[in-house]
Amino acid sequence: ASKVARPETEIIAVTSRNGPSSIEGFLDIAMCQSALVKEAANHKEVDAVIVGCFDDTGLDALRCIFDVPVVGIGEAAYHAASLISHRFSVVTTLSRSVAGISNNLNNYGLATRCANVRATDIPVLKLEEKDSESLDLIRLEIKAALDKDKAEAIVLGCAGMADLMTLLSNEFKVPVIDGVACAVGFVEALVAAGIKTSKINTYVSNACKYTGLT
Repeated sequence: ASKVARPETEIIAVTSRNGPSSIEGFLDIAMCQSALVKEAANHKEVDAVIVGCFDDTGLDALRCIFDVPVVGIGEAAYHAASLISHRFSVVTTLSRSVAGISNNLNNYGLATRCANVRATDIPVLKLEEKDSESLDLIRLEIKAALDKDKAEAIVLGCAGMADLMTLLSNEFKVPVIDGVACAVGFVEALVAAGIKTSKINTYVSNACKYTGLT
């Protein structure tokens, strides 16, 4: 995030300490949301919020808490891919994550722009090892997405793949998109334009009184 941010942008990285060590499916999403929302509520002074999980965990809840823009890295990556390609494929971690990603694409109205969601079956925390075997599995799914799905861009379906964007874009000669970088750019643009989260109905701020956060 810091590498792509504007010089005047300060990135404050925070995480909750209660919940699963990684997000790998619906149960993990449910188990982490309460702590995530409580931790985020401690940082109300920020100009924008990025959800650094590709599942966009807690995104709608955080939009109820914050007036400032709140963007998920999955959401940002999908929209970026739709702006620069006709159809894209997502290359993610475990097979059980595919359903949640597909649900989000439907919710965002971008399912028809996604050619396929492909799983490498690499555990999320395994990505931290940056081993050649995991990289080769990602390469295989990207190649299949280009050859079989006829995808014109690739979305990397995990924040743990963020540092591979430039390497794989150069290698495959197509846009390989990291949601962290995209989310930073989107929130900077929204802040610069003075655009905030709508509070007229769905994300009305006083909904927070029911969470015990205010």
